[in-house]
This record gives sequence, C-alpha cells and structure tokens, in this order.
Amino acid sequence: MKKPTLAILGGTGKEGPGLGMRWAYAGYAVIIGSRQEEKALVTARRLNETLGVDTVRGMENAAAARAADICVLTVVQSAHQAALESLREALQGKILVDATARVDFRMPLPPSPPAAAEIAQEILGNGVKVVAAFQNVPAHSLRNLDEKIASDVLVCGDDAEAAERVVDLAEAGGMQAYYAGPLANAVTVEGLTAILIQINKHYKVKTASIGITGIQAASPR
Repeated sequence: MKKPTLAILGGTGKEGPGLGMRWAYAGYAVIIGSRQEEKALVTARRLNETLGVDTVRGMENAAAARAADICVLTVVQSAHQAALESLREALQGKILVDATARVDFRMPLPPSPPAAAEIAQEILGNGVKVVAAFQNVPAHSLRNLDEKIASDVLVCGDDAEAAERVVDLAEAGGMQAYYAGPLANAVTVEGLTAILIQINKHYKVKTASIGITGIQAASPR
C-alpha cells in the first residue's frame, strides 16, 4: 500500500523537524510547512542532506496542507488558533494531527478544557478528522535516529479509523503508540506535559517521559 504524503505544518520549530526526519527515514514523502516558504525550504534541505534523500519538500503552510494526505500541526500554543483559521479550507478532507500542548514552560500547569484538539475540530468543522498526538514526546529525542524514544504516544480521536492511522504513523517513526479515547481525553494528555516539565525541572533532566504497561496490542483494532 502506498504510504500517505505527510505535511508538518509549522514544521520549522522544535518538534516538526524531528518528526519529519523520522518519517522521511521510514520512507514517507514529507512536506515541511511554514508561514514563510523560505524557512520551510531551508529546513527541508537540511533534512534531505542529513538523511541522504530527496523526499522532503518545503512549502508555505496552506500549499503543504493541500498537497498532503495527513497533516500534523506543530505550532506553538500562541499560534494555534490563528494557524487553524488560516488553514481551514486547505485542510478539508484531511486528517489533522494536533500536537499542541497548551502548557507554559515557565509556569507549567494543566490547561482547562476543552482540549486543543477539540478547539481545532470546532474551528475546522466536520470535513476534517482531528486526532491529538505527540504532545508529550521530547523534541530533542526525535532528532536522534540512533536513540530509542522512551516516551509512549497517547492518541486521542473521535474517529477510530483516523486514530489507527496516527498510531501507525507513530510506530513508523520508532515510537510506541496507544489509542487513548476520544478528543475530550486529549486535555488530560496535555496536562501530562505540565507534569513532565515539573519532573524535569525538579530532577534537572530533560528526559522524563510517559510509558504504558500491561498491554500487548498497541492499536485500537
């Protein structure tokens, strides 16, 4: 089966390039999106050079969304709503993976409902299948292909088939993933990010992570 084309919107920040690197390494066609096309092109070129491939492209966000089958939003929380509103039309008919965790590093507290992904679904409407994932994965771990990612990915979505596809994507990127219920549960996953930041600060590390035990199957089949 042909692999879907993936677009990482806001993909020039901390998390996007690492996800893009892992999926390109796994054989996916990847588009790095940015509000500024030149920034996207620079990041795409760097990833191609690092991996020795030519399968990563750079585009402006809306063009990237239109050209992809599955999109992943990795913008900072302050840009979340504006990004969604600007991409509403380009995302129709797509799966959108929202990786937003609305947590302030300086004062990490769990956010109030609704979840960022629920907000995304409200803005985008029923023509887009929104799935929440990757809120807790350390960005620096993503960029090291030789390092096993210890952080499990919790995937929340109201559409079970779309959630399964995101579980598969996480596993293709070298991560263990688990379906964690509907979009409403994603606010709890965002809150785990606040806990991990507090743990990292207290123990002076950068590697605190979430792990799920006691389950054999990783997909909501």
